Amino acid sequence: MIDTLAVVGATGAVGRIVLDQILQRKLPHGRLKLLASARSAGQVVTFGDQQITVELMEPSAFDGVDVVIASTPDEVSAEFAPWAVERGAIVVDESGYWRMDPKVPLIIPEVNASAIDNHQGIIASPNCSTTQMVVALAPLHNAARIKRVVVSTYQATSGAGLAGEAELMHSTRGSLDGSAPAAKTFQYPIAFNLIPQIGSEKHEGYTSEEMKMVYETRKIFGDDSIDVCPTCVRVPVAIGHSESILVETEKPLTVEQARELFANADGVTLIDDLAGRQYPMPVDSAGKDDVFVGRVRKDLSSPNGIAFWCVSDNLRKGAATNAVQIAELLAKKMASVA
Repeated sequence: MIDTLAVVGATGAVGRIVLDQILQRKLPHGRLKLLASARSAGQVVTFGDQQITVELMEPSAFDGVDVVIASTPDEVSAEFAPWAVERGAIVVDESGYWRMDPKVPLIIPEVNASAIDNHQGIIASPNCSTTQMVVALAPLHNAARIKRVVVSTYQATSGAGLAGEAELMHSTRGSLDGSAPAAKTFQYPIAFNLIPQIGSEKHEGYTSEEMKMVYETRKIFGDDSIDVCPTCVRVPVAIGHSESILVETEKPLTVEQARELFANADGVTLIDDLAGRQYPMPVDSAGKDDVFVGRVRKDLSSPNGIAFWCVSDNLRKGAATNAVQIAELLAKKMASVA
C-alpha cells in the first residue's frame, strides 16, 4: 500500500490516463495529490467520485509523499525529481531525462522487474516506441538471444501530446476544405502525410527518438552487444504506434516457435492470420494495455531472422500503464515490509 501517492502532470494527455489506470487497476494507495506548474495549479480534476484540486509543484509539496508518478518534459523532471527524493519519495518518471543515468533503473515490469531493487529514489519508464518493441522482443531474447534488430516505426501524433492530437485534426480538416494550415507541432503538415523525423538530429544521421530505441533497448536487456537499426516516422494516426520489426537471433527459431513464444508472453496478444485478414492495427489497440503482435514470418534474407508487426497504444503501455505497473511493484514491496 502506498500511503501518499502524487501524480505530476495529471492534466496532460498521459497524466489523465495515469489517473484512469490508477482507478481501473486499483493501485493500492491512501491519499492522492495532484501536482503541476503554476499554469495548471488550481484546476479541479475528477478522480472517481472525488474532485481534487491541482496543487503547485514546489519542494514542500512532496513532504510526506511516498511515491510519485510523473509525466513532464525533461527539464521539469530534472528540477523536481531531486526535491521529491530528498523528502523520501520514490519517483516513477516518464520523461527522458533520467533513462540513461547509470544509477536509475529503466523498467518494463514484464521484462526486467527485478531491476527495480537497484533504484536510488528514481525509476525511469522507457520511451513509448522502445517499450512496445522490448515487450515483444523479450520472449524471443529469452529463448534465443537477440543479436540484431531492424525496426521502422509508424508513430501516432498523440506521441507529441495533446498538441499533436489537435494538430492532426486541424491539419486534416484544413486539407479537406482547402485551407492548408501551417504546421506548428510537427515539421510539416501531418494530414495525408508521413514525416520521417521524430526528434532532433543526434548521431550519424539518426534522430534522438531513434537513438533512444538503441540505448534503451540495450539497457533494459542489460546487453550492449545488441545491434539496433531504427527509423522513426510520424504518421497521421491519432493513437497507437506501429512497428515493423526484423530480429536476428543467436539460435534459430521457427515461425511456429516464435508464435508460441508471443502467445505465452506476459503483456503480448498474438493476432496472426493473414489468410483471414487478422492482424493488429492502431484502431484496434487504442484504449488497450497489451502489445499486439502479428504478421509473424521467416526472414527471407537471414537464416536466424524473424519478422513481425507490432502495435500498441502509445499513451497506455507506451507511457501511463507502464508507469502505473511500476508503482504496483513498489506497492507490493511496501506491503511486504509493512
